[in-house]
Amino acid sequence: MTVPVLTIDGPSGAGKGTVSRTVARRLGWHYLDSGSIYRSLAIAVLKHKIDLADESEIVKVAQSMALEFECNDELVVRLNGEDITSQLGLESTGNAASIVAALPEVRRALLQKQKDFRKMPGLVADGRDMGTVVFPDAEIKVFLTASAAERAQRRYKQLIEKGIDANLTLLTSEIEERDRRDMERKTAPLAMASDALYIDSSNMTIDEVIEEVLNLIH
Repeated sequence: MTVPVLTIDGPSGAGKGTVSRTVARRLGWHYLDSGSIYRSLAIAVLKHKIDLADESEIVKVAQSMALEFECNDELVVRLNGEDITSQLGLESTGNAASIVAALPEVRRALLQKQKDFRKMPGLVADGRDMGTVVFPDAEIKVFLTASAAERAQRRYKQLIEKGIDANLTLLTSEIEERDRRDMERKTAPLAMASDALYIDSSNMTIDEVIEEVLNLIH
């Protein structure tokens, strides 16, 4: 029996994580946050002080790292037994992840790790290339996006609420740069699958997006 998969792809800051986690919990399905896999790898690479252009060394780290996901109200990620959740959202982690994710051999090394999350009763997978590369046979695909200005505003609000200084103009340019890098990379670029439903969340609440996705499944 084929394990059902719902993929939710889209750029950084579109709300994929919150939507995907909630939908997975409501359905009782497994959850894959592919961005956290790349961010976890980035944390490991930065920790070992490996050059972000040293593809062969980064591949070795990718193959050897042990990852555990716990999906409660928030996602908890353990890398080789250590809780690294608080480091996942750092700008330095996100920027490093975007760089290592553009390396073809790194993506190949992590592909099977992602496919292994496909287990009964089903999987919600969120990322940049879930519906196009990792699970092209997924029954239901969503492409969730929002304008760069709106995504920067959301990120700014998150950081300020955590007591972290932030610059809205800088955040907007970083998001635009990350989008450009993700869309232009040669291996598995950020792209919408031809059979995906397009949702622009710029003027929607998270709850409205969640209901729209759940209605697709039901």
